[in-house]
Amino acid sequence: MLPFFDISLKLNGFPIKEAKTELKQIVDLSEKEYQVFLEKQKTKIVTFHLQNNPFYQKLVAPISLKKWENLPVLKKKNLQKPLIERLSKGYNLKNSYINKTSGSSGDPFIFAKDNYSHALTWASNSYRFAWYGIDFNSSYQARFYGIPMDFIGNKKERFKDFLGSRFRFTIFDLSDEILERFLKHFQRKKFDYINGYTSSIVLFAKFLQKKNIILKDICPSLKVCMVTSEMLFEEDKILLEKQFGIPIVNEYGASELDLIAFENPQGEWQVNSETLFVEILDKNNQAVPNGTEGRIVITSLFNKAHPFIRYDIGDIGILDEKSTLQKPILKKLIGRTNDVAILPSGKKSPGLTFYYVTKSIIEDDGNVKEFVIKQTKIDTFEVEYVSENELDLVQIQKIEQAIALYLEPNLIFTFYRKNSLERSNRGKLKQFKSMIK
Repeated sequence: MLPFFDISLKLNGFPIKEAKTELKQIVDLSEKEYQVFLEKQKTKIVTFHLQNNPFYQKLVAPISLKKWENLPVLKKKNLQKPLIERLSKGYNLKNSYINKTSGSSGDPFIFAKDNYSHALTWASNSYRFAWYGIDFNSSYQARFYGIPMDFIGNKKERFKDFLGSRFRFTIFDLSDEILERFLKHFQRKKFDYINGYTSSIVLFAKFLQKKNIILKDICPSLKVCMVTSEMLFEEDKILLEKQFGIPIVNEYGASELDLIAFENPQGEWQVNSETLFVEILDKNNQAVPNGTEGRIVITSLFNKAHPFIRYDIGDIGILDEKSTLQKPILKKLIGRTNDVAILPSGKKSPGLTFYYVTKSIIEDDGNVKEFVIKQTKIDTFEVEYVSENELDLVQIQKIEQAIALYLEPNLIFTFYRKNSLERSNRGKLKQFKSMIK
């Protein structure tokens, strides 16, 4: 079989062969050699942007550069200006890879990667997917993603799917009738793996559970499922493993960077240390010891078109105590910094706390398919949910009791049953949102 995926990247100006060669060289370094490589690459990328990027020069100008720690931490709000003002000399909208972030953090922006850096992103993806026997050039993907709805954008994405050996299940309508059609495709096609947004894949698994179907039984070619872009809860992972009958792999990435962490076959969330340098910082921008919670700050080691140096991605996480410089392990991804609820007592609680508590109660009988929580006032929350039957008073009282126990009493919750939940234009489901400034 011709390597259509690699060929399409090359034809679009992304030197994938060279990128795969360099990535392998980095992976093969010893621990000591890696330390030398990392320091050299950090210096190289900072020096390049200080010499060639006026946007970064202004950002860094008043700061002493004797230490890495003195470099400014780049916030998403810094990047909300025209891309042309942020590009390095020699790069433009035609000779770079241009895309935009999803906006799930609340701060969307357009970004650029130079072509070699973008090729390295795909080399990194290929390397990690190969841990599970997946080859982008030959393995057939069942893709649970959104898709542009305009004619040209839609056809363009479908053509990319063809070249990438992917069949796309559009996820804007996930009614039982549509999920039944999904099931028929799995009966007819020889998919090797599933990849896509967590919430949509979980919804499909719940549909299979209701029908008492194991997906591997009707699609024996399936090897693995990779979920991305939204939080994967442990109970959802158990459900997916049971209903799909294949390993479930958790990935964490950002379109403007690369795969940040990818679950390895040992069950560890292994951080990408080949193309990225990941730091965990406190509120004073100081690195915290491994095992301590902090803000995830990332440097793209190769992107020359646009600086992502000490870039605060907006997430909170913990590196495992056993992490090394060459093999960092993400112990826990807690959530986004803007997904924090400020409570009347002054307590700050990650939005996911509400989600965990509520989820553990209302999903006992499988009635509720999915839900989101919105904080509208300091003491007031709205829960929007999709279910076969409306929540009864007993269930609501249980939720309120659990919230009082885990968070604090006297919080006001209003429940709204919906036919479907609002997703982003890419099909993502934002599970908690604070409306409080």
